[in-house]
Amino acid sequence: MSVAEERIQEALAAFDFGAPVVGALRYGQGHINDTFVVHTQPEDRCCRRFILQRMSAAAFRHPDELMENITGVTEYLGREIEKHGGDRDREAMRVLRPRDGDATFFTDSAGGAWRVYPFVEGTICYQSAESPELFAASGRAFGRFQRLLGGYPAETLHETIPNFHNTEDRLAKFKATLAADPLGRAKNCGPEIQFVLDREADCSVALNAMREGKLPLRVTHNDTKLNNVLMDEATHEGMCIIDLDTVMPGLVIYDFGDSIRFGANHSAEDEQDLGKVNLDVDLFAVYTAAFLEGAGGSLTNDEIDYLPWGAKLMTLECGIRFLTDYLDGDHYFHISREAQNLDRCRTQFKLVADMEARWDELEAIVRQYRK
Repeated sequence: MSVAEERIQEALAAFDFGAPVVGALRYGQGHINDTFVVHTQPEDRCCRRFILQRMSAAAFRHPDELMENITGVTEYLGREIEKHGGDRDREAMRVLRPRDGDATFFTDSAGGAWRVYPFVEGTICYQSAESPELFAASGRAFGRFQRLLGGYPAETLHETIPNFHNTEDRLAKFKATLAADPLGRAKNCGPEIQFVLDREADCSVALNAMREGKLPLRVTHNDTKLNNVLMDEATHEGMCIIDLDTVMPGLVIYDFGDSIRFGANHSAEDEQDLGKVNLDVDLFAVYTAAFLEGAGGSLTNDEIDYLPWGAKLMTLECGIRFLTDYLDGDHYFHISREAQNLDRCRTQFKLVADMEARWDELEAIVRQYRK
């Protein structure tokens, strides 16, 4: 039994779900937090569900700052959605506070931090882009998320994971772990190590553009995978952006790029047959059009020009993170089999290589959307 499962009853008692709790089961496919779906039974309606999460202490050392970010952003989004005639309860997450005090989360007797969100019914969470239309729907949703948060003061957000998308820092951490090689695993991944070292200069491209004033800091999601958009069951349009743990000041090209990394290919993230891992340029084009449609003209020409770099850097960075975790002993990303993080790394680097081979095409696609 996990620590989360040992403490779940304590956490359940801390929140008022408005009806008796009849069960709580593990839910979802996330790598970081412990997630459960809570079933309650109101007297006058069908079962009502909630999402209960024990936040990862390894990933998030300051849950108070994390939840301050999430509460501020969700409340702001809710007001903007209502202002534009939308459905606040279906289009933005809502934080359910614990029974006692003004806190936004509950701390159990072992120090674990727990939070609750009402379940957004009538939605589907897809793990892969089953059609171009679905991928486009996610693009519109993330573009709209960016547009709606255009007036939010990014400087007030906490950096919940310091240097999360700082590619220079990710490279430095990789080099330090490689030098230490604590488990002697470097001998298993020579080509992957060299792949990173050959692209050291790339890790500074976006950061240099930011320093030069070309790329402004915005409120960004920083984990824009397709499975972080809840899709309406009937229309298959993006309804609600979830997993706001990494909402921080950042670069919009990173939000765009992480979606491409995850969705513009047809393989699993840990696919062992690299022949199945390929960048789909048509999906890149579909997503670009949809994302910019959702963003509604809020991006600058420089941001549009750097969108391919966002795709390449987020994919390269993710591969570096998987490789670093593999070398360090798999402490950050959950694994279900040996060398899974190394396989994840290899898929990312294969996608980077594909992007490099078709770079002129990617630049031509985004260029048509300049103002």
